[in-house]
Amino acid sequence: MKQIIGLAGVAVFALGACSEAPEQVEVTTATKVTSMEAKGTWIKDESGNVMADPQTSALTVWEGKLVSLSDASAGTDMQRRLHFIDPQTATVTSDEEKMRIGTTVRRSCFSGYLADAPDLEALVADPAQPGVFYTVTEDATRTGALSVRCQQRYQNTGSTDYPSLLVRLERHEFGTTMTGVRPLQFPLSLKVGDYPNDGIEGLAMSADNTLYLGLEKDAAGQPRIFSLTLNDDFWDTTDFAPVEDPGLAVPVFDSGNHPLNGLAWYTGEGEQGYLLASARNDNELWVISTDPEKETKRIPLHFTAPASGDNCSSEERMDNASIEGLTVLGDTLYLVNDPWKENYLKNIQCDSNKARYEAMAPLLFSLPLDPAWFN
Repeated sequence: MKQIIGLAGVAVFALGACSEAPEQVEVTTATKVTSMEAKGTWIKDESGNVMADPQTSALTVWEGKLVSLSDASAGTDMQRRLHFIDPQTATVTSDEEKMRIGTTVRRSCFSGYLADAPDLEALVADPAQPGVFYTVTEDATRTGALSVRCQQRYQNTGSTDYPSLLVRLERHEFGTTMTGVRPLQFPLSLKVGDYPNDGIEGLAMSADNTLYLGLEKDAAGQPRIFSLTLNDDFWDTTDFAPVEDPGLAVPVFDSGNHPLNGLAWYTGEGEQGYLLASARNDNELWVISTDPEKETKRIPLHFTAPASGDNCSSEERMDNASIEGLTVLGDTLYLVNDPWKENYLKNIQCDSNKARYEAMAPLLFSLPLDPAWFN
């Protein structure tokens, strides 16, 4: 299915993070529906203070709470910690200690990078192993080069010089430990391209141990979804983990910048599996069936933040939200944003929120799941 969509005629796209979006975009395998409002709540600690510059780049569910983490652009006190968010109150508590480095990771070629300021960009809880999470790294250009031996071993990434790393995390009574690492390998036939800061930004996992990985853009500028299977002996090695293309109906664009910035798993009626994807620049939710014959549904969203004060509405419509994490808990879709430092201050309207935007404070958004998305 192919259709031409005039972006200038859809009000929600005026809020998109990409200022260079063309007036006409050619899209395949996509259906549009009415825009929906996602109301936000400021994420605060138990003392009522907003999270300052956490650059929240992921969201998953564990023991009834939402769990996020920070990328390498966050304040140093936020990095390498899991952040636990109460979905009812948006109250956050974080690991007291930074992630520890387990023996396997410490002995790998990547210990230096992972122990410093790794650019962690996604998070998913293993549905079959309580307390086990998986994350992935993106931009490693800020770190030093690998040793000559390690460069030779991991040079055939099929993408960037420094490989993207899939990392296993495990919770214990003292905090969180990195217990495994596998560099990702993209077959050259997939034409991923060499984009250090436009790599994997979403992870989702099905009950059959299939891990889906969302790529911001490939060599042709298209968002992509890859997969791999986490079998019983997956973490017994630090060799490359080759990904595959499951052939899902991800939207294809003729031009413009339309990255995929988050993934979540949802099981619909009849056990049909879906991936919910965050298209940050387009302010859209993509509902992608694991049946390649089903077209993707694109749901335009607009985001609001609570506000107060004279001449201010109780909910102000945001100019730029930059959603980078989403997950499903019960019948609700939760989303968290990664404040885009270049654009976040454009949101300032009411004085009551000025300091929050200046602190790069994120919000927790929610939407009820709509059965129509999965028909």
